[in-house]
Amino acid sequence: MTEVVDVGAERDAAADIEDTRFKAAELRALREQALAGPSERATEQQRARGKLTVRERVELLFDPGTFREIERFRRHRASGFGLEDRRPHTDGVVTGWGEVHGRTVFAYAHDFRIFGGSLGEAHAAKIHKLMDLAAAAGAPLVSLSDGAGARIQEGVTALAGYGGIFRRNVASSGVIPQISVVLGPCAGGATYSPALTDFVFMVRDISQMYITGPDVVQSVTGEVISHDELGGAAVHASVSGVASIACDTEEECLEEVRYLLSLLPANNRELPPAVAPSDSPARRVEALLDLVPADPSRAYDMRLVIEEIVDDGEMMEVHATWATNIICTLARLDGHVVGIVANQPYSQAGVLDIHSSEKAARFVQMCDAFSIPLVTLVDVPGFLPGRDQEHGGIIRHGAKLLYAYCNATVPRVQVILRKAYGGAYIVMDSRSIGCDLSFAWPTNEIAVMGAEGAANVVFRREIAAADDPAAARAQRIKEYKKELMHPYYAAERGLVDEVIDPADTRAALIDALGALRHKEAALPSRKHGNLPM
Repeated sequence: MTEVVDVGAERDAAADIEDTRFKAAELRALREQALAGPSERATEQQRARGKLTVRERVELLFDPGTFREIERFRRHRASGFGLEDRRPHTDGVVTGWGEVHGRTVFAYAHDFRIFGGSLGEAHAAKIHKLMDLAAAAGAPLVSLSDGAGARIQEGVTALAGYGGIFRRNVASSGVIPQISVVLGPCAGGATYSPALTDFVFMVRDISQMYITGPDVVQSVTGEVISHDELGGAAVHASVSGVASIACDTEEECLEEVRYLLSLLPANNRELPPAVAPSDSPARRVEALLDLVPADPSRAYDMRLVIEEIVDDGEMMEVHATWATNIICTLARLDGHVVGIVANQPYSQAGVLDIHSSEKAARFVQMCDAFSIPLVTLVDVPGFLPGRDQEHGGIIRHGAKLLYAYCNATVPRVQVILRKAYGGAYIVMDSRSIGCDLSFAWPTNEIAVMGAEGAANVVFRREIAAADDPAAARAQRIKEYKKELMHPYYAAERGLVDEVIDPADTRAALIDALGALRHKEAALPSRKHGNLPM
């Protein structure tokens, strides 16, 4: 039987193949155009500012070849002020997901080369969609900010776009890790998104954050100030406390972000990622016997203590140059992530004040939200006295740290190295506010106040009436220490679980946290508490 060949059908099929190949080539060309950016001149201007392009930043953040972009061809639909003639693909923001150390992470990144990275309706819609995807997937969200704020030409729709971002930041707070990386200007309402996230990274000399810029400040107050002096990385890392971490270069910054992500769980339903430890859990830390002076009035660097205790001496400190009288850092013990809060005797003798209380409270809340056990290293002489502190609200701010600890349900272990006086002892996760285990070194002194101050109060009249007041005072100080401030007084009353050899601190912490790893604790049924703001 002769086969009938439909010549017309073959010709149409060939035409379809050619058309499909043409369209695929057209797609590739459009992708390359979007990847290249608006123009070579715009790219040169970005580099002249000392900044990487948006694509270079994305490549540094994610594992090679893993980034999957979405809405690459999105364009705005606004008109007026010349916008209808300028409709570049991406609309100034790159959105998508990829892998960081093999784990899924979502990110959006402003492209300053397009409309100065400003936010319009389409730009905001892309970010909203990505944030919704991150929340639904239960994966961390990273924002790479480099934008001039709301797109003025689009008016109120741009402002509404920011509102949608803020609402999603709050909805995802404590659910997925949110990390803001400021890599250029961040002004006006745009600053509130980073402020609502868990961590804020900035880069010296290229990052700025402020509600009103230098020109407005000068016109309103007459003060002449530069962008960096007003809201640069150094200011926010050391003065305002807005920046969690400040870095020297973008490359260093994005590598630090990758390291932070390796310490955090994907969401609040998972434990932080554990690794096989290279540091022996039973390692004795003989150096601690010399690092910490027995004399409670002598200063030492608590960072050195932490480095000796944690795995391989590695830790990631947040707010390292703000409120330096307390240390908040992430590290690992036996391969498991822990959050460490520690008084720093090198700075103001390690007292608690307004800023250190806020800093530690925020860190404790973050750790509790993401199932990171807490270790508290105590060497605190009390709260900082003075009119400025009282008028500034030390009662209210100190209560934030107290509230955060009392509300935390993760495993909590306290170690008292030396002095622990007054209300500051209670606030630094004492047994009375719910820490699971409390260890103390044989050098610890737990008391309402130091022996000198106590003697002045309790024996004031007796000392004043003595023939030799100085000798009487010295005798009473000695007696007070002997009766109430010896290392075993708190242990005798069950407020310290064990007095340990300082060299065994690492092993004791690892054993305790191992026993508490599957701790379960429930809070009262309520919509939410009323945190002292």
